[in-house]
Amino acid sequence: MRVSPFKRVFLTVLALLRQGVTPEKIALSIALGAVIGVFPVLGSTTLLCAAAALFLRLNVPIIQLVNYLIYPLQLILFLPFLKAGSRIARAAPVTLSMQEVFSMMQSDLWRLIKILWTASVGAMALWLMLSPFVIAGIYFTLAPVFRRLRNRIAEVPA
Repeated sequence: MRVSPFKRVFLTVLALLRQGVTPEKIALSIALGAVIGVFPVLGSTTLLCAAAALFLRLNVPIIQLVNYLIYPLQLILFLPFLKAGSRIARAAPVTLSMQEVFSMMQSDLWRLIKILWTASVGAMALWLMLSPFVIAGIYFTLAPVFRRLRNRIAEVPA
């Protein structure tokens, strides 16, 4: 039987709560995994999530699980981030499609980097401006939910 990704996250959260991990640490791990997971530089999020988890003493498996689950959203937001980033950085407009980006990643990575460098810097700046608000929104939504869940677990006899 196949377990849905969201059920997998829920079961992981339950297990962590039973092990004594605080609801706040779990909520922050999920918030950072989701926000770092859409960082507008393809191929960088696994390392960034691991570094954040280790630096902040968060749960590495949960932050990586959320990062992997959010990957489709990173692909969806990649070009909009680059297009907005090119406007912020006053660079040439990004006209590439995702198919062209992936093709160039395989055939001429250096040329792709040169084309997207300035737009990527603008995209990262935009991500840096937006991410604290998104992290706070996710964290302050999930932390009370996980506190209630922890309290319910504590009420149930073992």
